[in-house]
Amino acid sequence: MYAPSKTFKNLALFDFDGTLCKKDSFTGFIFYALSKRHIVKQGIKILPWIQAYYLNIYPANSMRIKLFNAMFKQADANEIQDIANEYAQRLVRQLDQNLYQQLLKHQTNGDDVVLVSASVDIYLKIICQILDIDLICTGTEVIDGKFTGNYSTPDCSCEQKRLRILERYDLDQYNKIFAYGNSEEDLDMLHLADYQYMVGKDQVLPYLEDEKKFA
Repeated sequence: MYAPSKTFKNLALFDFDGTLCKKDSFTGFIFYALSKRHIVKQGIKILPWIQAYYLNIYPANSMRIKLFNAMFKQADANEIQDIANEYAQRLVRQLDQNLYQQLLKHQTNGDDVVLVSASVDIYLKIICQILDIDLICTGTEVIDGKFTGNYSTPDCSCEQKRLRILERYDLDQYNKIFAYGNSEEDLDMLHLADYQYMVGKDQVLPYLEDEKKFA
């Protein structure tokens, strides 16, 4: 039997925070969606963990879930989602233009484009709808119209990025794999790629042929 032939389509994997988006979108969302009083009140409760995080003795993936729990537990899901819709529109207008233009080139070529992020689905799903791309990210849990403060998936960083990409996509069916990131949390994803781009390290974006690559 013959092995299935590859498509002529590429797969492009983009990290969000620090890559396609220049800033920390999750922290930005907290300050956009919640009152300063609430942020300060809840922040004091987890201050030891915040301090440990900034001292590099408490990992980022654990800090994100603790922060999400502190800030959004029992928040009304509909109200937060309405705010997230506005926030997503704002973020789309603030994308890194070099990376965004690269994303558009991938789309013009007919490539599958995926946002792969440790940030939460609340606003990322809106961004991906606007950009017309796929999404792999950290899911949040809602029960009876309220955020529980828990994630519905593991934090989508490091090895989880690799595992969830492989769970969703058969990489052998793609002509080439491109990956774009900015930190150690993206390395597992970048190692899947034929062409890697690390923000702050690589000076030139991978070259893309100016033609569509359909199966």
